[in-house]
Amino acid sequence: MKLEGKIALVTGGRGGIGRAIVARFLREGATVYAADLSPEGSLAQHDADGSRFVEMDVADEGAVQAAMSQVQAEFGKLDILVNAAGIEIEKTIEETSLEEWNRSFAVNCTGTFLTSKYALPLMRAAAKSGTSASLINFGSYDGFIADPGLAAYCATKGAVHALTRAMACDHGPEGIRVNAICPGYIDTPMLQSFFTGDGSGGEGGNIDTLQQAVRDVHPMRTYGTPEDIANLVNWLASDEARYASGQLWVLDGGLSAQVQQMKL
Repeated sequence: MKLEGKIALVTGGRGGIGRAIVARFLREGATVYAADLSPEGSLAQHDADGSRFVEMDVADEGAVQAAMSQVQAEFGKLDILVNAAGIEIEKTIEETSLEEWNRSFAVNCTGTFLTSKYALPLMRAAAKSGTSASLINFGSYDGFIADPGLAAYCATKGAVHALTRAMACDHGPEGIRVNAICPGYIDTPMLQSFFTGDGSGGEGGNIDTLQQAVRDVHPMRTYGTPEDIANLVNWLASDEARYASGQLWVLDGGLSAQVQQMKL
């Protein structure tokens, strides 16, 4: 088991991708805190999976501090932090209210900042054991290129990419590796919401009618699963990735390698 003896915390740990990461970490022997707004999360279900649930709004500084204090009291270290919590607003900037813009940045950017800030002392403690600690942010292929109608989301993910590089430079000397996963289309509640909204170009269609079109956009003719993301996160979290830091790991089935993409 690659993560035996490791302590991990996953924000958005009850969401689609977060839940898959938590499950993979548990199988690899880690002790895992699943941090989210509720035990049910975005999947509206609660399964006893062996993780330790922590109620936390990543944009609430007090809630983040309380969660890290709990980890400190129980284990005194944190080997792995995964910042997987995120939201998506399907609008152009003209359609986006200031409140929506600020909320997007509060969750996707400030949330990443706050959890990382208060996790760092615990991660330094973990790194003193002789192996590096691993901090994994969630960017997006939308931080490199853009889907229509996702202006605020694209802006937040570009910010996370820049923050990831800066953190890798600042904290690498302390034994803390920092990377970002940049997913493309992944089969999650967020994807389904996107394809039932006007912002997708699907004009209110549903995921069933658009599934084949989504697959055809990709060179591999499929979109990803939460487990695909969890596989890469697991490697980055493990000591096998001890020399990997400061990178933006795109996992999109070849989507962003194309010169031109089909408009859905």
